[in-house]
Amino acid sequence: MAEVARRPIALVTAAVLLLEAPGIVAINAVMARFVEVQSMSLDGMDPGAMVTGTWALGIASGAALVLCALVALRAGLRDRRPGRFGRGLLIGCAIVHGVLGAVAVGLLGWQAFAFLMTVLGLVVLTLVAYGKGAGERPAAEEETPAPAPA
Repeated sequence: MAEVARRPIALVTAAVLLLEAPGIVAINAVMARFVEVQSMSLDGMDPGAMVTGTWALGIASGAALVLCALVALRAGLRDRRPGRFGRGLLIGCAIVHGVLGAVAVGLLGWQAFAFLMTVLGLVVLTLVAYGKGAGERPAAEEETPAPAPA
């Protein structure tokens, strides 16, 4: 992939993930409100616990998306591939978007599926664009240790 395209791809990925984070929190807020108003429970579980769990999931999901966005943003700004932890976060983000896309097509329709697959594609494209060795300093530029005195 052309080195020119790496930065814009990573920056667009970061922007999309940053825009998606508050949307996920808002969706969970709406679900928590429905559970609270209708006093819903699963198998006799306390509705208050269900509301708290829904809020916790929304906030944790939003925070994870923001963290993934920061990894992509850092990769785009520095034009270097993310470290091992950052790549792991982006791979996890891609997997979650793939699974959610498969579920969303049946529950929400093709528009939600298309959005989730677009985000999945951006995350994977960011990972592939900064593949092994991409954005690293050439060996000639690396600092060589000083020779040990004899």
